Amino acid sequence: MSANDLMPSAGVLARESFIELGARERARRLLDPDGQRELLGPFDAMYSPWLPRQGIVPQADDGVVVLRGRLQGRDAVVLAIEGRFQGGSIGEVCGAKLAGSLELALRDCRAGRPVLPVLLLETGGVRLQEANLGLAAIAEIQSAVVALRAHVPVVAVIAGMVGCFGGMSLVAGLCSDVIITRQARLGMNGPEVIEQEAGLEELDAADRRLVWSLIGGEQRVATGLADALVDDDAAAVRARLLGVFDAPPRPPRSADIALWRGRIEALAGGAAGADPLALRDAWSPGAPAGAADR
Repeated sequence: MSANDLMPSAGVLARESFIELGARERARRLLDPDGQRELLGPFDAMYSPWLPRQGIVPQADDGVVVLRGRLQGRDAVVLAIEGRFQGGSIGEVCGAKLAGSLELALRDCRAGRPVLPVLLLETGGVRLQEANLGLAAIAEIQSAVVALRAHVPVVAVIAGMVGCFGGMSLVAGLCSDVIITRQARLGMNGPEVIEQEAGLEELDAADRRLVWSLIGGEQRVATGLADALVDDDAAAVRARLLGVFDAPPRPPRSADIALWRGRIEALAGGAAGADPLALRDAWSPGAPAGAADR
Protein backbone atom coordinates (compact mmCIF):
# COMPACT_ATOMS: atom_id res chain seq x y z
CA MET A 1 0.00 0.00 0.00
CA SER A 2 1.42 3.35 -1.02
CA ALA A 3 1.10 6.69 0.73
CA ASN A 4 -1.32 7.81 -1.97
CA ASP A 5 -3.69 4.98 -1.02
CA LEU A 6 -3.97 6.47 2.47
CA MET A 7 -4.83 9.96 1.25
CA PRO A 8 -8.49 11.03 1.53
CA SER A 9 -10.37 11.37 -1.73
CA ALA A 10 -10.70 14.71 -3.49
CA GLY A 11 -14.41 14.76 -2.65
CA VAL A 12 -13.69 14.51 1.06
CA LEU A 13 -11.06 17.24 0.88
CA ALA A 14 -13.49 19.53 -0.95
CA ARG A 15 -16.06 19.36 1.82
CA GLU A 16 -16.55 22.14 4.34
CA SER A 17 -17.23 20.49 7.68
CA PHE A 18 -20.56 21.67 9.07
CA ILE A 19 -19.74 20.23 12.49
CA GLU A 20 -16.59 22.31 12.86
CA LEU A 21 -18.43 25.58 12.22
CA GLY A 22 -19.79 27.69 15.06
CA ALA A 23 -23.49 28.45 15.32
CA ARG A 24 -23.28 31.78 13.49
CA GLU A 25 -21.24 30.31 10.62
CA ARG A 26 -23.63 27.37 10.29
CA ALA A 27 -26.60 29.70 9.96
CA ARG A 28 -24.78 31.84 7.40
CA ARG A 29 -23.87 28.84 5.26
CA LEU A 30 -27.48 27.70 5.02
CA LEU A 31 -29.06 31.00 4.04
CA ASP A 32 -28.60 32.79 0.71
CA PRO A 33 -25.52 35.06 1.01
CA ASP A 34 -27.38 38.33 0.40
CA GLY A 35 -29.82 39.95 2.80
CA GLN A 36 -28.91 38.17 6.01
CA ARG A 37 -29.57 40.02 9.26
CA GLU A 38 -29.12 38.88 12.82
CA LEU A 39 -31.82 39.37 15.43
CA LEU A 40 -30.62 40.20 18.94
CA GLY A 41 -26.96 39.71 18.12
CA PRO A 42 -23.96 40.15 20.42
CA PHE A 43 -24.10 43.95 20.32
CA ASP A 44 -27.59 43.83 21.80
CA ALA A 45 -25.97 42.33 24.92
CA MET A 46 -28.65 39.79 25.80
CA TYR A 47 -26.76 38.32 28.75
CA SER A 48 -28.19 35.78 31.14
CA PRO A 49 -28.74 37.53 34.49
CA TRP A 50 -28.32 34.25 36.36
CA LEU A 51 -24.95 32.85 35.26
CA PRO A 52 -22.74 35.59 36.79
CA ARG A 53 -24.36 34.98 40.18
CA GLN A 54 -22.93 31.47 40.04
CA GLY A 55 -19.48 32.52 38.89
CA ILE A 56 -20.09 31.61 35.24
CA VAL A 57 -18.99 34.03 32.53
CA PRO A 58 -22.06 34.79 30.33
CA GLN A 59 -22.10 35.21 26.56
CA ALA A 60 -23.55 38.27 24.82
CA ASP A 61 -26.00 36.27 22.69
CA ASP A 62 -26.56 33.63 25.43
CA GLY A 63 -25.58 30.87 23.06
CA VAL A 64 -28.30 31.28 20.42
CA VAL A 65 -27.87 32.92 17.00
CA VAL A 66 -30.98 33.97 15.05
CA LEU A 67 -30.56 34.94 11.39
CA ARG A 68 -33.33 36.14 9.11
CA GLY A 69 -32.73 35.87 5.40
CA ARG A 70 -33.77 33.86 2.39
CA LEU A 71 -33.51 30.27 1.18
CA GLN A 72 -33.41 30.28 -2.61
CA GLY A 73 -35.37 33.49 -2.54
CA ARG A 74 -37.93 32.43 0.10
CA ASP A 75 -38.11 34.15 3.49
CA ALA A 76 -36.50 32.03 6.19
CA VAL A 77 -35.21 32.15 9.74
CA VAL A 78 -32.38 29.99 11.09
CA LEU A 79 -32.10 29.49 14.84
CA ALA A 80 -28.69 28.07 15.72
CA ILE A 81 -27.71 26.88 19.19
CA GLU A 82 -24.02 27.22 20.05
CA GLY A 83 -23.01 23.88 21.53
CA ARG A 84 -19.68 25.28 22.71
CA PHE A 85 -21.38 27.61 25.21
CA GLN A 86 -22.73 25.79 28.27
CA GLY A 87 -23.23 22.66 26.18
CA GLY A 88 -25.93 24.40 24.15
CA SER A 89 -28.18 24.40 27.22
CA ILE A 90 -31.44 26.35 27.25
CA GLY A 91 -31.97 29.09 29.81
CA GLU A 92 -34.20 32.13 30.16
CA VAL A 93 -32.64 34.46 27.57
CA CYS A 94 -31.67 32.03 24.82
CA GLY A 95 -34.96 30.18 25.30
CA ALA A 96 -36.88 33.43 24.87
CA LYS A 97 -34.90 34.18 21.70
CA LEU A 98 -35.82 30.79 20.26
CA ALA A 99 -39.50 30.97 21.22
CA GLY A 100 -39.87 34.63 20.23
CA SER A 101 -38.26 34.12 16.82
CA LEU A 102 -40.56 31.19 16.07
CA GLU A 103 -43.56 33.20 17.19
CA LEU A 104 -42.55 36.06 14.88
CA ALA A 105 -42.34 33.58 12.01
CA LEU A 106 -45.77 32.25 12.99
CA ARG A 107 -47.21 35.77 12.94
CA ASP A 108 -45.87 36.26 9.41
CA CYS A 109 -47.24 32.91 8.26
CA ARG A 110 -50.69 33.73 9.61
CA ALA A 111 -50.54 37.05 7.74
CA GLY A 112 -49.89 35.23 4.48
CA ARG A 113 -46.12 35.80 4.44
CA PRO A 114 -44.60 32.32 4.83
CA VAL A 115 -41.28 32.11 6.66
CA LEU A 116 -39.33 28.85 6.52
CA PRO A 117 -38.00 27.93 10.02
CA VAL A 118 -34.80 25.95 10.54
CA LEU A 119 -33.54 24.88 13.97
CA LEU A 120 -29.88 23.91 14.37
CA LEU A 121 -30.04 21.83 17.53
CA GLU A 122 -26.76 21.36 19.37
CA THR A 123 -27.94 21.05 22.94
CA GLY A 124 -27.90 19.03 26.10
CA GLY A 125 -31.35 20.30 27.04
CA VAL A 126 -32.34 22.64 29.83
CA ARG A 127 -29.64 24.72 31.56
CA LEU A 128 -29.41 23.42 35.10
CA GLN A 129 -28.50 26.85 36.48
CA GLU A 130 -31.81 28.19 35.13
CA ALA A 131 -33.83 24.99 35.28
CA ASN A 132 -37.41 26.21 35.74
CA LEU A 133 -36.95 29.14 33.38
CA GLY A 134 -35.39 26.87 30.79
CA LEU A 135 -38.21 24.34 31.08
CA ALA A 136 -40.80 27.07 30.62
CA ALA A 137 -38.97 28.32 27.52
CA ILE A 138 -38.81 24.83 26.02
CA ALA A 139 -42.57 24.48 26.48
CA GLU A 140 -43.05 27.74 24.57
CA ILE A 141 -40.68 26.54 21.82
CA GLN A 142 -42.64 23.28 21.48
CA SER A 143 -45.93 25.17 21.27
CA ALA A 144 -44.56 27.46 18.56
CA VAL A 145 -43.22 24.52 16.52
CA VAL A 146 -46.60 22.75 16.58
CA ALA A 147 -48.41 25.95 15.54
CA LEU A 148 -45.89 26.72 12.78
CA ARG A 149 -45.93 23.30 11.15
CA ALA A 150 -49.57 23.85 10.21
CA HIS A 151 -48.31 26.52 7.80
CA VAL A 152 -44.78 25.48 6.74
CA PRO A 153 -42.40 22.58 7.40
CA VAL A 154 -40.30 23.09 10.53
CA VAL A 155 -36.90 21.49 9.98
CA ALA A 156 -34.36 20.48 12.63
CA VAL A 157 -30.70 19.88 11.79
CA ILE A 158 -28.58 17.92 14.29
CA ALA A 159 -24.94 17.90 13.28
CA GLY A 160 -22.78 16.98 16.30
CA MET A 161 -20.80 16.61 18.42
CA VAL A 162 -22.94 17.68 21.39
CA GLY A 163 -26.03 16.04 19.98
CA CYS A 164 -29.61 16.84 20.95
CA PHE A 165 -30.92 15.75 24.34
CA GLY A 166 -33.41 16.59 27.05
CA GLY A 167 -36.43 18.76 26.36
CA MET A 168 -34.96 19.90 23.06
CA SER A 169 -35.01 16.30 21.80
CA LEU A 170 -38.79 16.56 22.19
CA VAL A 171 -38.65 19.73 20.09
CA ALA A 172 -36.83 17.72 17.41
CA GLY A 173 -39.53 15.06 17.63
CA LEU A 174 -42.19 17.68 16.96
CA CYS A 175 -40.45 19.04 13.87
CA SER A 176 -41.73 18.17 10.40
CA ASP A 177 -38.33 16.85 9.31
CA VAL A 178 -35.08 15.97 11.08
CA ILE A 179 -31.77 16.06 9.21
CA ILE A 180 -28.87 14.43 11.04
CA THR A 181 -25.23 13.50 10.46
CA ARG A 182 -23.67 10.16 11.28
CA GLN A 183 -21.60 11.86 14.00
CA ALA A 184 -24.62 13.32 15.79
CA ARG A 185 -26.73 11.78 18.56
CA LEU A 186 -30.39 12.19 19.44
CA GLY A 187 -32.05 11.02 22.64
CA MET A 188 -34.02 12.06 25.68
CA ASN A 189 -31.20 11.29 28.13
CA GLY A 190 -27.50 11.42 27.35
CA PRO A 191 -25.32 8.35 27.87
CA GLU A 192 -23.56 9.87 30.89
CA VAL A 193 -26.89 10.60 32.56
CA ILE A 194 -28.13 7.05 31.95
CA GLU A 195 -24.93 5.56 33.37
CA GLN A 196 -25.04 7.86 36.38
CA GLU A 197 -28.67 7.11 37.20
CA ALA A 198 -28.96 3.45 36.20
CA GLY A 199 -25.38 2.18 36.40
CA LEU A 200 -22.88 0.57 34.04
CA GLU A 201 -25.06 -2.51 33.64
CA GLU A 202 -27.63 -0.31 31.89
CA LEU A 203 -25.20 1.60 29.66
CA ASP A 204 -21.45 2.12 29.52
CA ALA A 205 -21.16 5.75 28.41
CA ALA A 206 -17.49 5.18 27.48
CA ASP A 207 -18.45 2.53 24.90
CA ARG A 208 -18.68 4.83 21.89
CA ARG A 209 -19.59 2.04 19.48
CA LEU A 210 -22.53 1.04 21.66
CA VAL A 211 -23.69 4.61 22.22
CA TRP A 212 -23.69 5.50 18.54
CA SER A 213 -25.32 2.20 17.59
CA LEU A 214 -28.22 3.12 19.88
CA ILE A 215 -28.66 6.88 19.46
CA GLY A 216 -26.29 7.91 16.64
CA GLY A 217 -27.48 9.55 13.45
CA GLU A 218 -27.43 6.42 11.30
CA GLN A 219 -29.47 4.45 13.83
CA ARG A 220 -31.99 7.25 14.30
CA VAL A 221 -32.67 7.40 10.56
CA ALA A 222 -32.90 3.60 10.35
CA THR A 223 -35.49 3.55 13.15
CA GLY A 224 -37.57 6.41 11.78
CA LEU A 225 -36.74 8.97 14.45
CA ALA A 226 -34.88 11.14 11.94
CA ASP A 227 -35.56 11.57 8.25
CA ALA A 228 -32.27 12.03 6.42
CA LEU A 229 -28.64 11.13 7.03
CA VAL A 230 -26.27 13.67 5.48
CA ASP A 231 -22.52 13.95 5.22
CA ASP A 232 -20.67 16.41 7.41
CA ASP A 233 -20.65 18.98 4.63
CA ALA A 234 -22.23 22.44 4.69
CA ALA A 235 -23.29 22.23 1.04
CA ALA A 236 -24.89 18.81 1.56
CA VAL A 237 -26.85 20.05 4.58
CA ARG A 238 -28.13 23.06 2.63
CA ALA A 239 -29.06 20.89 -0.37
CA ARG A 240 -31.03 18.52 1.82
CA LEU A 241 -32.71 21.45 3.55
CA LEU A 242 -33.85 22.90 0.22
CA GLY A 243 -35.14 19.48 -0.78
CA VAL A 244 -37.36 19.32 2.30
CA PHE A 245 -38.94 22.70 1.58
CA ASP A 246 -39.42 21.78 -2.10
CA ALA A 247 -41.12 18.45 -1.34
CA PRO A 248 -44.87 18.02 -0.80
CA PRO A 249 -45.82 18.35 2.88
CA ARG A 250 -46.39 15.18 4.87
CA PRO A 251 -47.84 14.50 8.32
CA PRO A 252 -45.33 14.89 11.18
CA ARG A 253 -44.29 11.71 12.92
CA SER A 254 -45.60 12.95 16.27
CA ALA A 255 -49.14 12.90 14.82
CA ASP A 256 -49.02 9.10 14.40
CA ILE A 257 -49.68 8.36 18.04
CA ALA A 258 -51.03 4.84 17.59
CA LEU A 259 -47.97 3.69 15.63
CA TRP A 260 -45.44 4.90 18.16
CA ARG A 261 -47.47 3.78 21.17
CA GLY A 262 -47.60 0.29 19.73
CA ARG A 263 -43.86 0.21 19.13
CA ILE A 264 -43.05 1.50 22.60
CA GLU A 265 -45.38 -0.99 24.26
CA ALA A 266 -43.81 -3.84 22.31
CA LEU A 267 -40.36 -2.66 23.30
CA ALA A 268 -41.36 -2.29 26.96
CA GLY A 269 -42.50 -5.90 26.85
CA GLY A 270 -38.94 -6.99 26.17
CA ALA A 271 -39.57 -8.19 22.61
CA ALA A 272 -36.69 -6.31 21.03
CA GLY A 273 -34.63 -5.38 24.06
CA ALA A 274 -31.95 -2.77 23.49
CA ASP A 275 -30.21 -4.57 20.64
CA PRO A 276 -29.60 -2.00 17.87
CA LEU A 277 -30.28 -4.39 15.00
CA ALA A 278 -33.52 -5.60 16.60
CA LEU A 279 -34.58 -1.99 17.00
CA ARG A 280 -33.94 -1.39 13.31
CA ASP A 281 -36.13 -4.33 12.40
CA ALA A 282 -38.88 -3.25 14.79
CA TRP A 283 -38.83 0.51 14.25
CA SER A 284 -37.71 0.95 10.67
CA PRO A 285 -39.91 3.30 8.64
CA GLY A 286 -42.85 1.30 7.35
CA ALA A 287 -42.65 -1.40 10.01
CA PRO A 288 -46.09 -1.99 11.57
CA ALA A 289 -46.86 -1.35 15.21
CA GLY A 290 -45.99 -4.44 17.21
CA ALA A 291 -43.33 -5.56 14.73
CA ALA A 292 -41.00 -6.17 17.67
CA ASP A 293 -43.29 -9.00 18.80
CA ARG A 294 -42.35 -11.11 15.80
